[in-house]
Amino acid sequence: METNKKTSTAKTIISVIFFIGILWYFMGGGLDSQVSNNMQKIENQVALDAEKQYEIAKNGDDKIQTYVQAGMVAAAYLQAKDEVNYNKWKAIEKEEAKNAGMIIE
Repeated sequence: METNKKTSTAKTIISVIFFIGILWYFMGGGLDSQVSNNMQKIENQVALDAEKQYEIAKNGDDKIQTYVQAGMVAAAYLQAKDEVNYNKWKAIEKEEAKNAGMIIE
């Protein structure tokens, strides 16, 4: 009987510790942090996909489509809050606008 009581007490203690750990994870911001990290990964992947679409458009030799797609890449980096790549792609978008005859200098 004494062994069953010790086992039961040990299981209870382990369950309480596990419950506290789960509670801390969900209430202490662990889930929010994970969601935030996953969203950033998704936003970065969207931007990389937009770059691939730009390359396809550029290989298609449609200057207006290439210009539009460069703007889409810039917008994807803006959404991802990646200022360096956003500025890079805004410059590319401007160059593609010139190539498409959209900007006259």
